[in-house]
Amino acid sequence: MASLPLKKNYSCVPSLQQFYSGGPFVVSSDGSFIACKCGDSIKIVDTSNASIRSTIEGDSEDVTALALSPDDKLLFSSGHSRQIRIWDLATFKCVRSWKGHDGPVMGMACHPSGGLLATAGADRKVLVWDVDGSFCTHYFKGHKGVVSSVLFHPDPTKSLLFSASDDTTVHVWDLLAKKCVATLNGHHSTVTSMALSEDGTTLLTAGRDKVVILWNLRDFSCMKTVTTYEVLEAVCAIHSGPLLSSCLSSCKQKTGKKTGLPAICFITVGERGVVRIWNSEGAVCLFEQKSSDVTPSSDGDESKRGFTAAVMLPSDKGLLCVTADQEFLLYSPVMVPEWTLEFVLSKRLVGYNDEIVDMKFLGDEEQFLAVATNIEQVRVYDVASMSCSYVLAGHTGIVLCVDTCVSSCGRTLIVTGSKDNTVRLWESESRCCLGLGIGHMGSIGAIAFSKKRKDFFVSGSSDRTLKVWTLDGLPDNGEQPINLKAKAGVAAHDKDINSVAVAPNDSLVCSGSQDRTACVWRLPDLVPVVVLKGHKRGVWSVEFSPVDQCVITASGDKTIKIWAISNGSCLKTFEGHTTSVLRASFLTRGTQFVSCGADGLLKLWMVKTDECIATYDQHENKVYALAVGKNTEMLATGSSDAVINLWYDCTASDKEEAFRREEEGVLKNQELENAVLDADFTKAIQVAFELRRPHKLYECFSQVWRKRKNEKQIEKSLQTLGKEELKLLFEYVREWNTKPKLCHVAHFVLSKVFSILNPIEITEIKGIDEVLEGLLSYSQRHFSRMDRHVTSTFLVNYALTGMSVIEPETDTRVMDDKYLMHSVGDDENGTLIQELEDEEQKQTSQGLKEKAVSKKRKSKKSKDGVNKKVKGSSL
Repeated sequence: MASLPLKKNYSCVPSLQQFYSGGPFVVSSDGSFIACKCGDSIKIVDTSNASIRSTIEGDSEDVTALALSPDDKLLFSSGHSRQIRIWDLATFKCVRSWKGHDGPVMGMACHPSGGLLATAGADRKVLVWDVDGSFCTHYFKGHKGVVSSVLFHPDPTKSLLFSASDDTTVHVWDLLAKKCVATLNGHHSTVTSMALSEDGTTLLTAGRDKVVILWNLRDFSCMKTVTTYEVLEAVCAIHSGPLLSSCLSSCKQKTGKKTGLPAICFITVGERGVVRIWNSEGAVCLFEQKSSDVTPSSDGDESKRGFTAAVMLPSDKGLLCVTADQEFLLYSPVMVPEWTLEFVLSKRLVGYNDEIVDMKFLGDEEQFLAVATNIEQVRVYDVASMSCSYVLAGHTGIVLCVDTCVSSCGRTLIVTGSKDNTVRLWESESRCCLGLGIGHMGSIGAIAFSKKRKDFFVSGSSDRTLKVWTLDGLPDNGEQPINLKAKAGVAAHDKDINSVAVAPNDSLVCSGSQDRTACVWRLPDLVPVVVLKGHKRGVWSVEFSPVDQCVITASGDKTIKIWAISNGSCLKTFEGHTTSVLRASFLTRGTQFVSCGADGLLKLWMVKTDECIATYDQHENKVYALAVGKNTEMLATGSSDAVINLWYDCTASDKEEAFRREEEGVLKNQELENAVLDADFTKAIQVAFELRRPHKLYECFSQVWRKRKNEKQIEKSLQTLGKEELKLLFEYVREWNTKPKLCHVAHFVLSKVFSILNPIEITEIKGIDEVLEGLLSYSQRHFSRMDRHVTSTFLVNYALTGMSVIEPETDTRVMDDKYLMHSVGDDENGTLIQELEDEEQKQTSQGLKEKAVSKKRKSKKSKDGVNKKVKGSSL
């Protein structure tokens, strides 16, 4: 069998991140994105695949209200800081901000024209602001409780504003008259939602008193009260469309009594977690979901159940509902054979996963990822879009472990272990529970399918026991789960069991425990084979090698060990993690492995050389989950920071990229050499910058500086440099300036840069201050050195002049002046005078020379005499 190529690098794709933590959200007019609160920031999320388009950082205070302009270009936000901000979604920058309320802003709405913004505050006030001028245009008081929501009339010609409060009332404000024109009293509890009919003549209000009230906006009277027998959180009016028309015709046939008023269809959602469609004529429920798509909570807290909000998407795109556990459910309208309208769940976007505990790839093609988080359900994600395809609900405790396999008959199976002390077997296609295993007395923290026959699985629990469960007698359908049977069990460890693994040939099983040991057992009767002792802390992960008779273990003592099954000896120990190692798994037929730990790192190791060849830091917290694809060996890591990262082997692509860069580098080097030979310094400098070749760049500048030619080419090339390249040039010049041999070229380049660039442009370069400081200190040294050299030359001139090697400049200048004076004389015997002057000048110069020679002789004689006297005295 040919050996697989070794993996040298992985590329990370952050596939699933937290983007919604509950609270305010707003959907774009075309339904393409959602702006939602995530802590103190705002996430812009693509509704197609739950990817985060952008993040808008807040002011360290929770966001309490959001709104969008009608053209989706501006986003309005406010939080506990009471600061109202306007964000430009093209640049994601805050364009304006101001304060207006005495308390947090609880609701916002933008006028259909986009020029006005209404805000509802906890200070019981409703304010209207001019968007462009940021000044208050209307100030409304009258509510006796916190104003939770505001709504403009969709018709720009009707200047009406509606506000709902905790005081169970709805106020109608006239923007032209600047006063309250009506107070709608009909609810007996908090009004949670408002909606307007398509014709704009009817207002629908829903509250926690389990009723929907329809108000006539002509006289502000109550038209009808619809009892829903459910605490409501949202009401949405259905506008006319191709699907609605057929639904209305069916509704009229079903309703027995007619009121003469136009029939209004609306949707309600609330604590029951189901979508219901109502017809105002006769208060008839036209459609109700048979079962809730909201994952139930096991703690019995009703506030964590059901829907918290709903928005009707335009153009029959469906209904977007928000659950109490931070999920966005997108329902699409479909027609059933009875010619009625239904909403079918088409997409589930999970805003928050809490801690990722465990996960495994699903199916032969590994298109799905089963994820166990800190909840009672298992979420199955589509790897391509990372949207939640479906949820497996049935456990009454948090799911701690998950494993998957494809059975011999082609069924994709999922097995889960939970804190409710049970194991459950699921079928992926039917999404139903096939079997339930009861027998453990503690939480099931580890579970593993058989690798070869796929007819059993093994579970380990905090009750310190190991059990083998058979898959015999599984039903074809999952209408009622069968009771799974344990065909073997053993008290395996002294403390909790953290991990189990089955050998590739199904003959052995290994278990790792908090008692710092790993034990190998023979199947099917769980006979002990060997105990692996050596770790100083609990063992978190165990796995058999796919080709060798060895086991890899990861421990809380920061080490990874490989053990021989034959005698239980430790073959290798790997150190590199700074905290507990939580997972380790083999790659490339056992020649490599990956590990992750509480330090948030993912490491790639070579078994043969004991070397860690790559370390990746893409998580901010403990990495509990690690899944390895069987076919592609793609990796998936999940952390307690609620982030799932997918890792793809990029060794081949990196090799191709390196070869391409090397080829491009050779061509660029040749291009650079040709440009230097052709004295095309403009091109040479550009290519040298592209190749990051400071030495070649210095040679180009040096040639220009020495020959004093082609300076215009230098200026032209410098003008084309960007800010990053200019900073790089300054850094190169700083390095050249540190050496006296290179400082002349450095200052030549600086003079050219300063003559071309404006000082303001230079100061705008990021990080230029530090570079200029380095340039200034060395430049001062160079100038001081040059001053000392110039001063030294004065002493040399003086010495040479005193030695009569150099004639004094003053005498020569005087003689020249005399010669000039006589040469321009106006005597009538000018020629004779000129000749006499010449003769005198010759005699004078001859006399000076004789005197100088005699002085030299005398000085020499005097020196000799002195020397003789000194010698004589010494004798």
